[in-house]
Amino acid sequence: MSQFTISGQFDGREGPREFTKEIDAINENVAREHILSQFGSEHGLKRTQVSIQDVTEQ
Repeated sequence: MSQFTISGQFDGREGPREFTKEIDAINENVAREHILSQFGSEHGLKRTQVSIQDVTEQ
Protein backbone atom coordinates (compact mmCIF):
# COMPACT_ATOMS: atom_id res chain seq x y z
CA MET A 1 0.00 0.00 0.00
CA SER A 2 1.07 3.53 -0.72
CA GLN A 3 0.39 6.68 1.24
CA PHE A 4 -1.33 9.57 -0.53
CA THR A 5 -1.75 13.18 0.54
CA ILE A 6 -5.02 14.62 -0.74
CA SER A 7 -5.90 18.30 -0.61
CA GLY A 8 -8.90 20.27 -1.76
CA GLN A 9 -11.94 22.03 -0.40
CA PHE A 10 -15.49 21.28 0.65
CA ASP A 11 -18.64 23.30 1.19
CA GLY A 12 -18.82 24.20 4.87
CA ARG A 13 -21.47 26.16 6.73
CA GLU A 14 -19.55 29.43 6.43
CA GLY A 15 -18.43 28.83 2.84
CA PRO A 16 -15.65 26.78 1.23
CA ARG A 17 -13.13 25.21 3.62
CA GLU A 18 -9.79 23.69 2.68
CA PHE A 19 -8.54 20.30 3.81
CA THR A 20 -5.45 18.10 3.63
CA LYS A 21 -5.62 14.42 4.55
CA GLU A 22 -3.27 11.45 4.37
CA ILE A 23 -4.70 8.12 3.25
CA ASP A 24 -3.23 4.64 2.80
CA ALA A 25 -4.54 3.12 -0.44
CA ILE A 26 -3.62 0.80 -3.28
CA ASN A 27 -3.75 3.53 -5.95
CA GLU A 28 -4.84 7.12 -6.54
CA ASN A 29 -8.41 6.25 -7.57
CA VAL A 30 -9.00 4.25 -4.39
CA ALA A 31 -7.60 7.14 -2.32
CA ARG A 32 -10.02 9.59 -4.01
CA GLU A 33 -12.99 7.28 -3.40
CA HIS A 34 -12.00 6.82 0.24
CA ILE A 35 -11.85 10.60 0.82
CA LEU A 36 -15.22 11.17 -0.83
CA SER A 37 -16.89 8.45 1.22
CA GLN A 38 -15.21 9.70 4.41
CA PHE A 39 -16.56 13.23 3.96
CA GLY A 40 -20.00 11.82 3.18
CA SER A 41 -19.94 9.66 6.29
CA GLU A 42 -18.45 12.15 8.75
CA HIS A 43 -19.90 15.43 7.48
CA GLY A 44 -22.98 14.38 5.50
CA LEU A 45 -21.61 15.90 2.28
CA LYS A 46 -22.42 14.73 -1.22
CA ARG A 47 -19.63 14.02 -3.69
CA THR A 48 -20.43 17.19 -5.62
CA GLN A 49 -19.74 19.26 -2.47
CA VAL A 50 -16.14 17.99 -2.20
CA SER A 51 -13.51 19.24 -4.65
CA ILE A 52 -10.21 17.31 -4.73
CA GLN A 53 -7.50 19.52 -6.16
CA ASP A 54 -4.26 17.60 -5.60
CA VAL A 55 -3.28 13.99 -4.96
CA THR A 56 0.37 13.18 -4.33
CA GLU A 57 1.93 9.81 -3.57
CA GLN A 58 4.55 9.71 -0.85
